[in-house]
Amino acid sequence: MPISFPSNPSLNQTYTSGARTWVFNGTRWAKQPLSASTGYTGSIGYTGSAGSNGTIGVDGYTGSQGSLGYTGSAGSAASVYDTVTASTGYLALSAGNTAQRPLSPNNGAVRFNTTTGYGEIYNSSVSQWLQFGTSPSVSIEYIVVAGGGGGGSDIGGGGGAGGYVASTASFNTSTTYTVTIGGGGTAGANGSSSIFNTITALGGGAGGSAGADNAQPGGSGGAGGGAYYAYRPGKLSIQNSTYGYGSGGNGGNGNPTQSNGGTVASGGGGGGAGANGQNAVDNGAGNGGIGANSSISGSIVTYAGGGGGGRYQAGGGSGGLGGGGNGGTSGAVGSAGTANRGGGGGGGSHGSAAGGSGGSGIIILKYLSTYNASFSGGLTTSTVTSDGYKISTVTAGTGTVTFAVA
Repeated sequence: MPISFPSNPSLNQTYTSGARTWVFNGTRWAKQPLSASTGYTGSIGYTGSAGSNGTIGVDGYTGSQGSLGYTGSAGSAASVYDTVTASTGYLALSAGNTAQRPLSPNNGAVRFNTTTGYGEIYNSSVSQWLQFGTSPSVSIEYIVVAGGGGGGSDIGGGGGAGGYVASTASFNTSTTYTVTIGGGGTAGANGSSSIFNTITALGGGAGGSAGADNAQPGGSGGAGGGAYYAYRPGKLSIQNSTYGYGSGGNGGNGNPTQSNGGTVASGGGGGGAGANGQNAVDNGAGNGGIGANSSISGSIVTYAGGGGGGRYQAGGGSGGLGGGGNGGTSGAVGSAGTANRGGGGGGGSHGSAAGGSGGSGIIILKYLSTYNASFSGGLTTSTVTSDGYKISTVTAGTGTVTFAVA
């Protein structure tokens, strides 16, 4: 039986088993003599080599077949996206209504929308779910201002302001839209309409003109022109025309002023986008109606003010805030409305003094800076970027605009 010596012995450590004692000499365990007359026992010999392997046993019976494993998960898109098939099968899309759209889908995610009845794909560059085969849409805040009406002549009424339309709507990319800037009307003429796609702002109505033989009442339009008032002894006597009507504001009435038995006639003010034109009073012509404020350009600007009425003597009507022209006095012509504000022209004074021309219109478009707007060469435009938005201003011409993802 082999002897179990202590493990990790120290130098000269002894070990006794039965009648025998061994001592560790630093290399191996050496047997000590039984008595002084007996010599040291020799060291233990090395272990012999291992014997050869036995013969291999015969094979056992084949085991029974194991059960089937679980079906593996579907392959990723990367492993199937370029596989060409010609089968009559189909790929089933996830389906749900519009309210069930994923909140943060990956770009290119697809699903079937049960609300619309169409498949749709997510475009992360514009953060939109798009119906298959359609282009992204862009939300645009806009104002469309038409040209103001010209002031009336010969103690004429003030010209009405151009129409003013402001709103926000979605427009498709890769679609061409019409853009037209309306010009201001000349003396006694309506202004021209401004157009963005199907959005039309009507030109302002002309101020009423007395004239010796061709009197006309105030015109209707985006805002109505003011009425004239004339005193022509021996020909037309005292007469007051009707004022014009408009979607923005109506014109004001004219008025006579009795002074030392005579009549100092005054024209009514043209309507503005924010208020009707004022009626003429005993000591002055009617003021133009105020316009409408907009901050679409980054600062508050007032557009589409009505023109002031003309007056025989001092006291012509003031143009309405928003580009309306002042009425003429003491034989002077009326002032023109401000360009690109759509203001009405001021009415002229007596002696066939002409009214002022209306101011031209303007269109301003504000949209996310992740889009570009491309305008045709027939338009005068400028575009600035501010706080994540682009603001495109069109001041003249007729042409088109197309939007695209930047």
